[in-house]
Amino acid sequence: MAWLLVIVAGMLETGFAVCLKLSHGFTRLWPTVAFCIFALGSFGLLTLSLRRLDVGPAYAVWTGIGAAGTAIYGMVFLGDLVSTLKIVSITLVIMGVIGLQLSGSAH
Repeated sequence: MAWLLVIVAGMLETGFAVCLKLSHGFTRLWPTVAFCIFALGSFGLLTLSLRRLDVGPAYAVWTGIGAAGTAIYGMVFLGDLVSTLKIVSITLVIMGVIGLQLSGSAH
C-alpha cells in the first residue's frame, strides 16, 4: 500500500510540474490553484508513505515518476522536443524507478 501511495504521489508531482509551467509564474489563477492542489496531494501522500518505507528508494521513485511523467507530458501535449536520446533516457529513468521499487523494503 505504501508503494501505491508513492506511485500516486509521483503522478501528482507530474501534475504540479505541468501546472507550474501553465501558471506562467503564478500569474494565471486556475493553473496556480491546480498546482497547489497537486503539490499538497503529492507531498501529503509521499509523507504518508514514508511512515513505512525507507526514504532513499521512496524519494527516488517519487522524483523519477514525476520527472519521466513531466517529460512525457511535455512531449505529447506541450510541444517539447522529442528525440531518441530523450526517449531512451526516460526509459532508463522508468527502469530505475521499477528497480528501486522492487528493492525497497517496508519497515
